[in-house]
Amino acid sequence: MKRTRNFYIGGLAALLMAGASQLALERTAAAQGGQQAPKFEVDRLWPKPLGNHWIPGSFNGVTVDSTDHIWVSHRGVDSLQANEKGPTLTPWASECCFSAPQVMEFDAAGTLLNHWGGPGAGYDWPQNPSGIAVDGKGNVWIAAAGVTPPAGRGGRGAAAPPAAGAAGGAAGRAGRGAPAAGGAAPAARGGAPAGPPPPGDAQVLKFSKTGQFVMQIGKAGQMGTPDSTTSLNRPAAVAIDDAANEVYVADTGDRRIAVFDANTGAFKRAWGAYGEKPGDAPAGAYDPAAPPARQFRDPTCVKIAKDGMVYVCDRGNDRIQVFDKTGKFIKEMQVRKETTGEGSVWDVAFSADPQQRFLYVADGQNKTVWILNRDSLMTVANFGEGGRYPGMFYGLARVAVDSKGNVYTGETYEGKRVQKFNYKGLGPAQMMMH
Repeated sequence: MKRTRNFYIGGLAALLMAGASQLALERTAAAQGGQQAPKFEVDRLWPKPLGNHWIPGSFNGVTVDSTDHIWVSHRGVDSLQANEKGPTLTPWASECCFSAPQVMEFDAAGTLLNHWGGPGAGYDWPQNPSGIAVDGKGNVWIAAAGVTPPAGRGGRGAAAPPAAGAAGGAAGRAGRGAPAAGGAAPAARGGAPAGPPPPGDAQVLKFSKTGQFVMQIGKAGQMGTPDSTTSLNRPAAVAIDDAANEVYVADTGDRRIAVFDANTGAFKRAWGAYGEKPGDAPAGAYDPAAPPARQFRDPTCVKIAKDGMVYVCDRGNDRIQVFDKTGKFIKEMQVRKETTGEGSVWDVAFSADPQQRFLYVADGQNKTVWILNRDSLMTVANFGEGGRYPGMFYGLARVAVDSKGNVYTGETYEGKRVQKFNYKGLGPAQMMMH
């Protein structure tokens, strides 16, 4: 496979040299220290064809449940191009295609087992079904991260979704929403607006595994504030602590992690960057040369390790922060801190070994999966690069791991696919050129 070198335009020469030096040091350390890292091989035919002229939209959620079934969520028809939804247009345009159901369950072989999703009684279906998680009882949780609210909340609310092929670079980094924020209201079949725009997403939903509604936290159109105990603001991801019966929410618009009772939805606690009180001050443009920001820019994932540590993706600040379950700050690491555009840390997942020695980082801007040593948070390897072929990425938004160590990825924007990477054991650590 041909390897390419990506050059970041607009950065300072010193920052580029620093990034290159960091990469060289990591490579040297890996080689001299005999560091090993997981190896993967893409499954080119995963998943199996969906049939029914179904085509998925932009994937914003991928997770693996306790039975090694893979659950995905995508934006559906609103993220399809006109030539991808011909039968739904007025006038009728073509035989193909229809949006696939927005929530789908696959087995490890890629067979579609179950599907559901869409509006129903008693709940607000998201404009952008984003992060997805399955709890120990088989309930499916979905975060709703669509439609940026009106500007005025600290300068955060203007970024529309990127145009095809742009990956949001033009939007800058001063006020982005979730990795694949819905942005635009659904359009009518012929492309004209279908009435007034729907309310912005501000909710988390809980369903049974067959799609029966169980509970909703927050309310569409009722955007929360950083100190709210009842409301959310474009939450991008959820994680479940079955032992404590709690749900952790990456409350992107409110720049915090919020924790609720998983049965009643009652608020329990929340925190911002460094475990401090979340703030609402303007974030300003990201500056790789500046000291680390004291608040989250846009937390887009939250994951709980077996040892109880809570990992948070602060995508816009190119960093991972680690906390205990009370919100006490433990440590942090920036990943490719010179990365501008949409940022480098979109989602994380843990390796399948008992100690969870490695942390996988989905980097949608650099179009790769970084492999970090979980103890040190130092990068030891990566896999994948930008492109359309199997094993390559565009808009890499989500990453998940099954009990056998296989990795699953989901791509948003015009990527619109999920991929499986079969685990091939440990080998010498090395990094592709980026």
